[in-house]
Amino acid sequence: MTAPSFASDRPAIRMRPKTDARRIRHGFPWAYANEVVTDRRTKAMQPGTLAVLQDENRAPIALVAVNPVSKIIARVIDSNVEADVDTAWFATRLTRALDLRNRLFDAPYYRLIHAEADGLPGLVIDRFGDTCVIQPNAAWVEARLDLLLQALVDVTGVTNVIKNASGRTRVLEGLDDVSVVLTGQAPDAPLPVPMNGATYMADVMGGQKTGLFFDQRPNHAFAARFAPGARVLDVFSHVGGFGLAALANGAASALCVDGSAPALELATLGAAEMGQADALNIRQGDAFDLLTELGTDGAEFDLVICDPPAFAPAKPALEAGLRAYERIARLATPLVAPGGILVLCSCSHAADLTRFRTACLRGIGRAGRAPALLHTGFAGPDHPLLPQLAESGYLKALFFRV
Repeated sequence: MTAPSFASDRPAIRMRPKTDARRIRHGFPWAYANEVVTDRRTKAMQPGTLAVLQDENRAPIALVAVNPVSKIIARVIDSNVEADVDTAWFATRLTRALDLRNRLFDAPYYRLIHAEADGLPGLVIDRFGDTCVIQPNAAWVEARLDLLLQALVDVTGVTNVIKNASGRTRVLEGLDDVSVVLTGQAPDAPLPVPMNGATYMADVMGGQKTGLFFDQRPNHAFAARFAPGARVLDVFSHVGGFGLAALANGAASALCVDGSAPALELATLGAAEMGQADALNIRQGDAFDLLTELGTDGAEFDLVICDPPAFAPAKPALEAGLRAYERIARLATPLVAPGGILVLCSCSHAADLTRFRTACLRGIGRAGRAPALLHTGFAGPDHPLLPQLAESGYLKALFFRV
């Protein structure tokens, strides 16, 4: 077969024979190292180099960012292989993302960029009013931070931009872990964030991830429907996600449990900001141990939520992760008053909805209770899902009446 005629000043990388180039043409955003011809020239490319991805017949597929040190050797940047990735290019994608968020929310507190689903693979940007926290989790973004920064300020008008370099993916991309202020200044106190009637305090410099988890917003709201008059237990509460939403919507009391003292302090500050300081209690410690203690004490709650970190962040940890989810369900179920609500969450993309639900049902069953599944929640619309990329549908929230 004669190779198609194509000329470009950019370097090219080629997919191996018998690899499926169609899935990338149909929207899958990555090519793995074992799918690409990795000769000495490819291996010598600087991480973040833009190149033309070709199929085995040298026909162009897409403009990609290459990182020879990553298992994801190529990330699709643009379907136009001649695209000029400059400030205007970033501004176009940021404007499109901002237009969507402006239609969804009446205040500037949201995830502005959710990586591949917003056309900027490996990049996360969370917005807190006039402050943005960015996580450049791919080498191609890190290499173009100046262009991104200029476009972000131009499009959004924010005055403070902070780079958070704590992401696990940065290690896989060969990047550093140094967080810095890119423009403006770091806040001298936690930032108040209004959401679902509650006020959360986000530590954008020292907190987990970017300081707050926006993805659970619709699940906080659904749980809050059961809040009026309820006794609430929020396990793995971080800064009070479900607990503060419940208090804002009429809960009689909320107990927030977390392993992080700083996170619980922020939950306390949020409750005080809302005028609910007396209704919030906190307990720091291992969640499994504290659930066991509460069960031994005969504690009872009308609404129990468990929102743990990813027990199965990757396939090798899947079976152990599923056992952990089952154990959480088994320990939490006895704490739910008859007819009460149990909410079990997972942010593990390796544990799909079916397997997560099965683990939860097994745990509830082992606790001797009969559940009815009321609702299945997912991440909010500021965390759009790329249909071709299963990993982008990571968050699940199951609402049971038990």
